[in-house]
Amino acid sequence: MGAAAAAGKQCIVAVGPGAGVAAAEPDGTVDNWVPFVPVNLVRDLNACPISIVDVGALRDDVAAGEEAPDQSRAAQVSAIDERIGLVATAAPNGADIIVGSLADAGVQERLRLAVARGPHYGPGELQSTSTRQAGLIQAQDLTVTLLSARGLTVPDSLGGSTLTFDAASGNTVEAARARLTRLVDYDEASHKVHALVPPFFNTFAYGQLVAYLIVLLVWRGKLGSDSSRLKVLRWVRTLAVCAASVPASTFLANLIPWWRFSMPMLSVVVSVLLFVALIAVAALKGPWGRTAWGPMVVVSGVTMAVLAIDVVTGSRLQLSSLMGLQPVVAGRFYGMGNVTFAIFVTAALLLATALSSLLVRAHGPTLASIIVALIGVGTVLVDGAPFWGADGGGPPAAIPGFAYLVLSILGIAMTWRRGLILALSCAALFLGIAFLDWLRPATERTHLGRFIQSIIDGGALDIVIRKGKQNIDILLGNAPLTLLVPAALLFVIYVLARPTSWGSRALQRSFQTLPTLRAGLVALVITLTIGFLINDSGTAIPAVGATVAVPLIVAVAVSALADEARVGAPTRRDRRRR
Repeated sequence: MGAAAAAGKQCIVAVGPGAGVAAAEPDGTVDNWVPFVPVNLVRDLNACPISIVDVGALRDDVAAGEEAPDQSRAAQVSAIDERIGLVATAAPNGADIIVGSLADAGVQERLRLAVARGPHYGPGELQSTSTRQAGLIQAQDLTVTLLSARGLTVPDSLGGSTLTFDAASGNTVEAARARLTRLVDYDEASHKVHALVPPFFNTFAYGQLVAYLIVLLVWRGKLGSDSSRLKVLRWVRTLAVCAASVPASTFLANLIPWWRFSMPMLSVVVSVLLFVALIAVAALKGPWGRTAWGPMVVVSGVTMAVLAIDVVTGSRLQLSSLMGLQPVVAGRFYGMGNVTFAIFVTAALLLATALSSLLVRAHGPTLASIIVALIGVGTVLVDGAPFWGADGGGPPAAIPGFAYLVLSILGIAMTWRRGLILALSCAALFLGIAFLDWLRPATERTHLGRFIQSIIDGGALDIVIRKGKQNIDILLGNAPLTLLVPAALLFVIYVLARPTSWGSRALQRSFQTLPTLRAGLVALVITLTIGFLINDSGTAIPAVGATVAVPLIVAVAVSALADEARVGAPTRRDRRRR
């Protein structure tokens, strides 16, 4: 800020020690600094067009490596509030006053206070285009706002955007309390979910690995007696459908204010399980529940719809959810990140696969391919549109998968030449989207646009090496979720290569029941692999995609086993011989 003000020949006065840091130029000098002296505030705050005031700090009772504060928390807050009142009284008439808390009070990261008053603000909630969330802004937005207010040049590397406010419909006490409740909910949800994410992923990932083992035993005929086989298969199918319903349910759980309860772990688990049960019942209890394709259509359709509607309406369900966006991490506040993209595109491809299988049998490949193409276009639009998903790395991964599925349905064989053309088209698409992203202002570019800039600057190879190392480190050092990457990949490859090897030919019958299933799985592997290669921290993409795909594949295959059991399957010894 100090450098930008100096370059624009603007005066900034800094009041107090922290303000001196904020107004300092790169060499550490501060042109106009004064201590916080209440009787001098009127003079000091009228000295320059921009004033930065340090009104003190709040420290928690316990902070790592520090002595306990001299005052209680209440006393500290009271002192800060008194200083803010003095500044507001001494400020020039017609001045905008912005109060921002820039650091945590102790060892726990939390959302912090930001309020504004003045001619450019009114009753409502602060917002900025950098977050697209009313009531949620970034710290750099404050700097951008101060510089922009005086017409100063904002450095490209700063990021952030100018503060505006989402005007309230009324300024009654009740409306103000409702806004306060909303902001408290922001903080409480963000704070409580942050501690729940690691145990959730650990439990979910290890649970899926155990489920894979159980399925292996069932498919090999080593679990359950011949007389109880049908019952075991029904339980396994139900378990698989429930597992596939978990990702969508983690977002739907935010429809319930679970963070307001005294036991957040219990309340969020109950909320997730409630929606898991609702989705599973919808998938299994209708007439479609007795078919191989029914659960796949329902679960993938619900998952895709939940994320699409949420992204289009502002990403509110994703914010502070177990598998969604974390405000305190500040990586992304809207649209689709790697995790939500993986869930969304996996659900979309599985939905396209199931529907195309039905349409191929009933109406032929032409209509089936059109439906797949429409689902693909919708997926790419929702994921990649700057005003919705704003995901630069998603479309280059999704398009090749859907293109392969369409070609397969139409009976166009994938030769090496066509595969090379598809790969080159994907690379061209990636570079094209990256170039278009690069054309935007530097503060609005995604990692794709920054990659083009690195090519211009000569640092592209370093980025490729860094991304590769980053993905390897994540893969090797972030168990258990990343254990799903090799496990799920081996599972899908084995399914595609040896569909008749699992006793009772369940997978072969699944491919016969759903004629486009094999092509759909290949398309899924293509998309998740490309997503893994071209995205930051792309390891999460195949790992998270597996949490939806593998359980639904299992549900389809187990349906074939259940059909065998109902019509009178051979004995276990006979099944092993087959």
